[in-house]
Amino acid sequence: QVQLEESGGGLVQAGGSLRLSCVASEGTISAYDMGWYRQTPGEEREFVASISWNGQERYYTDSVKGRFAISRDNAENRVYLQMNSLKPEDTAVYYCRALMGATIIAWGQGIQVTVSS
Repeated sequence: QVQLEESGGGLVQAGGSLRLSCVASEGTISAYDMGWYRQTPGEEREFVASISWNGQERYYTDSVKGRFAISRDNAENRVYLQMNSLKPEDTAVYYCRALMGATIIAWGQGIQVTVSS
């Protein structure tokens, strides 16, 4: 059983930066591909970024390429999302997810990121 907890969200002005962290409070994430997703009210949850279990492969949605960076520290059981040059349209609840193959292992509870203009 893996339980994920996000932290690091909050309110920031446009152009600013935040670093989200996702830690496994129970279990270990070292065997899992990890991803960040986000959701705004009334919208579907959308993919933001992912990183393979060994950190060798990283993928980003087009709207965050060059601004966001995903990383992981398996020894610390953590995955990070560094978000730079934030825009108001990045405002959302951000979730981390653990995945093995096509099986979703766990979602975090989500954390609010608000970017003011």
